[in-house]
Amino acid sequence: MEPIGRKRWAIAEGYIPSESSFADRTLISHETACILNPGDQEAHVNITIFFADREPIGPYRVTVAARRTLHLRFNDLNQPAVVPRDTDYSSVFESDVPIIVQHTRMDSRRAEIALLSTTAFADA
Repeated sequence: MEPIGRKRWAIAEGYIPSESSFADRTLISHETACILNPGDQEAHVNITIFFADREPIGPYRVTVAARRTLHLRFNDLNQPAVVPRDTDYSSVFESDVPIIVQHTRMDSRRAEIALLSTTAFADA
């Protein structure tokens, strides 16, 4: 397959609500980065989280196997620090091989669940 993707991506919008109307893990409020590695080498990805009122945290390090996808919940990131809830943030993904990143949020603070998804910005 012809290589596709970029090595640097940004998600300018991020927010994890601390409240959820459900206890089921699939319905708990969360943010997800869907990372696709269509290439033949595993991807080593560093993620940095940026804030309006404090220094960035990171890098968080994840590996995505060759020709695989990883749905990474920001809620599960805890090294080097937990991603704070009820706080606006942005994120930058840097990979050693081309990847594709898509952002999804599940907001279940109310029983009427809100879901949004968008492709991240890729550095050309």
